[in-house]
Amino acid sequence: MDLKLCRVLVTSTSYGKNDPRLKSELERLVGEVIYNPTGKPLSSPEVARLLPGVDGYIAGLDVIDRSALQNAERLKVIARYGVGVDSVDLQAAKERNIVVTNTPGANSVSVAELTLGLMLVLARQISEAVLATRGGQFPRLSGISLEGKTIGIVGLGAIGKQLALRLAGFNCRIVAHEPYPDKTFADENHVELVDLHALLHGADFMSLHVPLLPETRGMVNAAFLGEMKKGAYLINTARGELVDEVALLEALKSGHLRGAALDAFAEEPPDPGHPLLALPHVIATPHLGAQTDGATNAMGWMALEDCLAVLRGEEPVHRVI
Repeated sequence: MDLKLCRVLVTSTSYGKNDPRLKSELERLVGEVIYNPTGKPLSSPEVARLLPGVDGYIAGLDVIDRSALQNAERLKVIARYGVGVDSVDLQAAKERNIVVTNTPGANSVSVAELTLGLMLVLARQISEAVLATRGGQFPRLSGISLEGKTIGIVGLGAIGKQLALRLAGFNCRIVAHEPYPDKTFADENHVELVDLHALLHGADFMSLHVPLLPETRGMVNAAFLGEMKKGAYLINTARGELVDEVALLEALKSGHLRGAALDAFAEEPPDPGHPLLALPHVIATPHLGAQTDGATNAMGWMALEDCLAVLRGEEPVHRVI
């Protein structure tokens, strides 16, 4: 297909933010580019209004369900800007012969770095210390060291591996649960592969790095949290829907967990009155795991190249369906 006849919709709010060539190259190659008019992830009705007449779609965290695709009569490709495709109705896309791609590995380092940063913020009570100092106080807050502690990683995929590599210099014990483990990586990097129950009982810090699937949705429920070591910390830089937020609230209020750091929520943005946000021992960030120059640039180029490949009639590198 002649790219100059193509219309491409780009909804990712960080596309081209750090590398303007992403926009100029796309605009040079195709007939028309339509950008997200809202500056935030789109709802299904908003997507549905923009897709008629669109051939290619570089998608952010929009809701792309069956209803959103109902009038996408020309759409050939959804190039998901990121790794997760849980917001895309893959069956509906398949029925319409729409190729879906993603950008695996592009944000692994950035998410791992944020995870480690949140771990340190929790361990050293950095948020409380900053607020106190700005308020004219100078408390001697007592933190804990990562040295000698057990760090549990649930999901030893691309991000989990990058986290393990970064933890290597902290003289901590690293344990991981992964259904399909890379045993060579684990052996070479001193990561102990354990079952989930052993990880929950032993970890001082427990970090989630699993995709959102039917079997992982709500996996961090009351039973899961009850098995965690008393006084442990939970870090979630994956998907908010992995966590039963009511159960987490109870585990924190009861003192069973010492704290939590959450970069993702079941509903985003969370309501300002969300009870988890009121707890001083909860660190909340606005789903910024992938928001670094390196990650956004890598995701942008991967999504762009796969989108254009499909429009040319070629096979994309990172096809999901």
